[in-house]
Amino acid sequence: MHAALPPAPRHAAANAVSRRAPRAVLLAVLLALTAQLLWQASRPPVQARAQDLPPAPALATLQLAALGDPVALSKATMLYVQGFDEQAGISIAWRDMDYRKIIAWLQRVLDLDPRGQYPLLAASEVYGAVTDPAHARLMLDFVYARFAEDPNHRWPWLAHAALVARHRLHDLPLARRYAAAIRQQATGANVPPWARELEIFIAEDMNELDSARALIGGLLRSGQITDPHELQFLSERLDQLNASHKR
Repeated sequence: MHAALPPAPRHAAANAVSRRAPRAVLLAVLLALTAQLLWQASRPPVQARAQDLPPAPALATLQLAALGDPVALSKATMLYVQGFDEQAGISIAWRDMDYRKIIAWLQRVLDLDPRGQYPLLAASEVYGAVTDPAHARLMLDFVYARFAEDPNHRWPWLAHAALVARHRLHDLPLARRYAAAIRQQATGANVPPWARELEIFIAEDMNELDSARALIGGLLRSGQITDPHELQFLSERLDQLNASHKR
């Protein structure tokens, strides 16, 4: 038998190169990965940017999209609008939002479901509670404008608007205008006495005692009030105002 011959020198060189090649590739990959990490670290952090609320779509468009169920779409639309202040990576203060666009969306929600109350609740108690008086007035006027469409069901939100105008905006004439609308238009049996009498107290705050007496007298003569306790309260209040007028 013949002894095994040692590998030829050129075969040995090829094996050495094949062993060195993976190490060179690995080193190149590591260098590339390191460069990539350093480049990413040197970039400024991505800043989350708030998106503006888009314009409200036309009512006809929403009616087509409702597929015969406008109440369900009105609820989904309301959730969309109310959740717009919370976006990915950022929270938008209500005072920084476009209130005219919000009002347009709330109008669409009411148009889809006129019996729905939540848009007016949100307008008077949520968006109307901002510290920006101009924004608050926009929302209160929106409630006032839509109140006349269904006074006997929408009076609570106008009553709240009157209280906001009285205590937060310190605008007694505006508060009285809202309260007067409730007295004149919300005449249903479900409207509580305090809502009808709200204008009287605002008139007293304005030191318009003659107006307050006239309002009480008008309510007593109108026949709208049948509850004995309410009649007694108003009669006693009228007596107090008359007594103070004579002093």
